Amino acid sequence: MDDTKPLALVTGASSGIGYELAKQFAENGYNLLLTAENGELHQAADEIRAHGAQVEAVRIDLAEPDGVDRLYAAVTALGQPVAAAALNAGVAKGGRFVENELVDELRLIDLNITSTVRLTKRLLPDMLARDEGKVLFTSSIAALLPGSYQAVYNASKSFVQSFAQALQEELKDTGLTITSLMPGPTETEIFRRAGMADTKVGQQKKDDPAKVAKDGFEALMRGKKKIVAGSARTRAQTLVSKILPDSVKAAAHGRMAEPGSADSSADKGTSEN
Repeated sequence: MDDTKPLALVTGASSGIGYELAKQFAENGYNLLLTAENGELHQAADEIRAHGAQVEAVRIDLAEPDGVDRLYAAVTALGQPVAAAALNAGVAKGGRFVENELVDELRLIDLNITSTVRLTKRLLPDMLARDEGKVLFTSSIAALLPGSYQAVYNASKSFVQSFAQALQEELKDTGLTITSLMPGPTETEIFRRAGMADTKVGQQKKDDPAKVAKDGFEALMRGKKKIVAGSARTRAQTLVSKILPDSVKAAAHGRMAEPGSADSSADKGTSEN
């Protein structure tokens, strides 16, 4: 890989926000190491190469116990330091907590939380040794909301948000920057994969992942601590969430995420667009 260009690592890069983040890096002079757990990764890598970047793609399931170790081995094999990392891999799970399978909830924790901590633990010492580096965590405005019918997902994003903010304080006197990307509902596969296609939030108009990624990338390059990305509606929802009681936010989230809520909305003749 041509080491005249800086290297960026993007996880969850096969589609959605991660794919669009990879495009942003490629268009702005980075080479890339991309990873995801599905077979769409290599097609995504080919498309990213068309933007002028050299791209290494490694298919790894970061929720597996050795996933981060395998990814870090791939990073080391390139022989080039990671200048910027976008830790974007994540999954969601909708439904009533007491009815969901425990194995699904634990996998969510393994990917959204455990792999994030493990990978950060690997990357930061190398960056600190050089006293430079940029890390973007994909959090969510869900971090601010009690997640009725997405209980473990929203809690995982609250962890990521708190983790990022703590690292910002710890690293404030170094050359490293930590940025939290906080999108709202975005047009990706996450709602379908989470079993939420029949919910109001699953059916509503969502933000463009390309816009979310552009906002996040620009914030990362500027060293901003956080960015609420996407539409004006998402930013307005975030402002409102700061003043509402948790009980009100939990009830409102439940109305949007409850299984079958899209059908009940249609029965009443209302629109979520």
